[in-house]
Amino acid sequence: MNLTLFDLDGTLLPIDSDHAFGEFLAEQGWVDGERWRARNDGFYRDYCEGRLNLHEYVEFTTGGWRHRPLEEALALRARFMAEVLEPAMHDNARSLVERHRAAGDLMALVTATNVFVTEPIARAFGLEHLIAVELARDAQGRYTGAVAGVPSFQDGKITRVQQWLAGLGHRFEDFAVTTCYSDSTNDLPLLEAVSHPVATNPSATLEALARERGWPVLKLFE
Repeated sequence: MNLTLFDLDGTLLPIDSDHAFGEFLAEQGWVDGERWRARNDGFYRDYCEGRLNLHEYVEFTTGGWRHRPLEEALALRARFMAEVLEPAMHDNARSLVERHRAAGDLMALVTATNVFVTEPIARAFGLEHLIAVELARDAQGRYTGAVAGVPSFQDGKITRVQQWLAGLGHRFEDFAVTTCYSDSTNDLPLLEAVSHPVATNPSATLEALARERGWPVLKLFE
């Protein structure tokens, strides 16, 4: 059995699901549209430039829905999936996942987007294992805006994957082939940790690095 890890935003999806959910919140009037979009765009630029403060971002982005009754937030998330994300799921991305499933690989979706946004996306791709940013809750079960545990971001992705594998009784070294698909230099630690890194719909910086190192470059959305 081989191990295959998929990044999500920009890799299996041609959009950033976290940023898009923020836009959806603004469109639905759950947040102050102009001010929210300005901050949301700023955080997204920080992410693309590799300098995102993830804890600040999580507090901000969850602030658009976590003070609402959970049933309302879940209903809005379902609409977001149906109206925004499902139409953005390309056949090429689905086929990539299915190819590794048919090969019998152990697969996981490994993303820096929070678990609230990404749970239904993992299900839609048929991926049983999701490694996402976990959200802290208070004694009453309400989301606090804080991150729980190690965030699956940059080198934290390696830690979270190791923890997940350990829970299954595995280590990286148990697999003959380990593959990671990602579009972003934020994932360089994980790309460098596997035997088969694949720059997927890569940023210009990652594509240049991949070609320099002889990594394959895959473009799913062209």
